[in-house]
Amino acid sequence: MTEAEQEKAPDLSALEQEGEIAADYVEGLLDIADIDGDIDMDVEGDRALVSVVGLKGTELVGAGGEVLEALQELTRLAVHRQTGERSRLMLDVAGYRERRRAELTKLGTEVANQVRERGEPKSLNPMTPFERKIVHDAVASAGLRSESEGEEPQRYVVVLPA
Repeated sequence: MTEAEQEKAPDLSALEQEGEIAADYVEGLLDIADIDGDIDMDVEGDRALVSVVGLKGTELVGAGGEVLEALQELTRLAVHRQTGERSRLMLDVAGYRERRRAELTKLGTEVANQVRERGEPKSLNPMTPFERKIVHDAVASAGLRSESEGEEPQRYVVVLPA
């Protein structure tokens, strides 16, 4: 590995530490709310991934994942408070993000095919950064390009013809 690659490579122990801090924080929130759930930790690419599994309801996800997004931000703040470093931690609850990833990958591929057939750009509904990234990746895999437009929280993806 070159020196430049070593500098770009994620620090596995730091990511594991982020995951442990986040897991402890989320576990404390679950205890306070008296919600039963188990915590799984992993490192995926260059970010820690913490998942709450074994939940019965969707109260920690909310409509369109809005509660999950808020919990993720609070968890990132808790990690930042302890490490002093900005966290890119990903929080998932009851497999919501995995299901959403599959839906958005399908959407991105379908819209890319429509844009390819019609030759006209297509704008999608506003999405979170997590959701936009998945759509951008799906569009790129389909051989087209896309860009994000607008201002948060109304930022959206535009799929462009070749």
